[in-house]
Amino acid sequence: MSTEHLIALLLRAPLFAGLTGAQLAEIARSAEQIGFTPGAGVVEAGQPGDGAYLVVSGSVERLAAADRNAPRERHGPGSLIGEMAMLIEHNYTASFVAAERVVCLKLTRAAMHAHMRRDAALIEHFQRRITERLTRMSEELRQMESALAAKEAKPAKAPAQVAPVPVRFVAARRSWR
Repeated sequence: MSTEHLIALLLRAPLFAGLTGAQLAEIARSAEQIGFTPGAGVVEAGQPGDGAYLVVSGSVERLAAADRNAPRERHGPGSLIGEMAMLIEHNYTASFVAAERVVCLKLTRAAMHAHMRRDAALIEHFQRRITERLTRMSEELRQMESALAAKEAKPAKAPAQVAPVPVRFVAARRSWR
């Protein structure tokens, strides 16, 4: 697989967007290509990770932890799985299995740390990207909280006005014996 093709796939992952071609080429060269057969586990939720997997060909499915019968999310070429494990000690938070024959690049934490020691700009880049993502997530949560608070603050709808029903009074007969 050509380095140019791998660089293009790396650029699809937001975490790598903005890196130079030389930086991406170094990352691609240090990665290990791993193949998975249909149904094979790529990563398992709760397990310690030592790297991320970039889908090069084929597709993987994210398994819902709570409901095995829930629809599975498919991720194809350019998807980055377990990206935090490539940067820090981290347990995978989701399970992924190969939906078909899959080839991935495994980007190990050891290799990424070696790259960052040689090129400090990578540290700044990853820090900035993760901070941007957390800022966006925080803003989205604030918006959701505001929308929820506004919904809860609305007074309950007043009961629908009922048209008065004309009442006809009839004189009562007294028969008290």
